[in-house]
Amino acid sequence: MAVRKGTKTRVSAKNASGKGGQKKKSSSGKKKTPWAVLFWLAFIIFLLGLYLINREAINNSIQIIQREVFSRNVPEQPTTEAPVEPEVIQVPPPAEGVAGQPATVSPPVEPAPSEPASSQPPATTPSQAGPQTPQVTQTGQGTAELRDRALYFTWIGSDGSVQRVRSDRRLPVTESPLRDVLEALIAGPNAEERQRGLISLIPEGTRLLSVAIRGDTAYINFNEDFQYNTYGTQGYNGQLRQIVFTATEFPNVRDVQILIEGNRVDYIGESIWIGGPLNRDMF
Repeated sequence: MAVRKGTKTRVSAKNASGKGGQKKKSSSGKKKTPWAVLFWLAFIIFLLGLYLINREAINNSIQIIQREVFSRNVPEQPTTEAPVEPEVIQVPPPAEGVAGQPATVSPPVEPAPSEPASSQPPATTPSQAGPQTPQVTQTGQGTAELRDRALYFTWIGSDGSVQRVRSDRRLPVTESPLRDVLEALIAGPNAEERQRGLISLIPEGTRLLSVAIRGDTAYINFNEDFQYNTYGTQGYNGQLRQIVFTATEFPNVRDVQILIEGNRVDYIGESIWIGGPLNRDMF
């Protein structure tokens, strides 16, 4: 009984020591969780992610800071400017008048203001009544006799009104005065007439082919360009008015028959009749 008891006691002690040894081993062999290491590792990864996302902005900020620091460290260099020489204005001495006295300088005259556009046609210079004395002009090739001739142009007022205006010119005296006057009319107003606002409504390219007077009717023959006016009905009426009034200034011409390329044409434009002789009362 004693031996068994001792054996049991040893066994119990062994078991106890074995349990205790196992517990001690298990408690000493278990590793602690590294929470601090994981925290700092996660924090470093977070910072690295922020840097990758905002890398461009961070680099720009660093460059700006470097430039600011560099500019503060570099000393300013003084700028040397060339001295500005004072401008010397030479004032001419006053002009002396009679007996050494300074001449009186008159104040500048201001130009007269331009007159506003008027709705009245410019004044005409009609020829005097009765026979006129022709003017004789001396030239290198001989003497040229000049005479006043009346030409009719067109004037357009500021209100859009279209009026005929007479203009007198001194033209050389030849054997065909009517042709000379019509040629001058087709050529258009001269510089002085344009300055007065006169224009011609005769179409560009118009040429006078022939002129003949039979009885008291002038047969005036034009090329085809005469029947094409870009100003419409008023343009056609204006060009006919210029021809008729200029031709009937001659005392032996009462009316005008318009011909196109030698043929009588009933209408020009859409409805402007020229099939018969035209006189001043028709305009």
